Amino acid sequence: MHSNDDDSTTLAIHGAGGGGWEWEIWRRVWAAQQQRFVAPDLMPGADGLGRTAISDYLDQLRHVAAALRRPCLIGASLGGLLALLLAQELDAAALVLVDPVPPSGIAPRPVARAATGDIVPWGSQRRFDSTRRALPDADAAAQHHAFRRWRDESAAVLLAAQAGVAAPSPRCPVLVIAATRDEVVPTATSLALAQQLGAEFWRCGCSHVGALLGRSAAMTASRVHAWVQSATIVTAKSQVPPGTE
Repeated sequence: MHSNDDDSTTLAIHGAGGGGWEWEIWRRVWAAQQQRFVAPDLMPGADGLGRTAISDYLDQLRHVAAALRRPCLIGASLGGLLALLLAQELDAAALVLVDPVPPSGIAPRPVARAATGDIVPWGSQRRFDSTRRALPDADAAAQHHAFRRWRDESAAVLLAAQAGVAAPSPRCPVLVIAATRDEVVPTATSLALAQQLGAEFWRCGCSHVGALLGRSAAMTASRVHAWVQSATIVTAKSQVPPGTE
């Protein structure tokens, strides 16, 4: 159990075109330690997916976080940017960024996703071959599982993220994980972000979403869980006034 904060919860945020289902392997790692792991689905805004903005996703996450006390935030890809944007506001206990879309001021920028309209049709028009290429480090069952669940995404969200959004530096411990086989967010980008944040930096020999869905996902999740435990315990001890332990 998390010895310094037994009712702590981890809030995990998925990337563009995905869903909370991406975190199922990580959820099981947390459940084995009898700890809560919340991974909501980001939903279209009130005016529909084509008019959905980053602010809509942030509002949804604030609503979820309102019931949590100092959550650990974990975000992947676009979810990493959202987690970074919220970490200081939510007084996060720790922050883990997996192949995160970086905030403004970090270069090189991620690979731009083509968009010819208001909606990027990743779910409705995606072919299985593209999922297999995106997840070369996952087995066939995981590839099919993901292929059936990808969803369309707001072009406005992707364009705003690609252009760059200013984010405050969090006060909590930060871990940045970069996939060395990532074709979306360059390893150099994640390293530059880690250096700017004063974060711990890990390289992972996987694809862009391989840390969540690939063959190494359970091992990666277990390592991250151990890091979160250590980081939050150290932080809690540093906040205890002298002579009160």
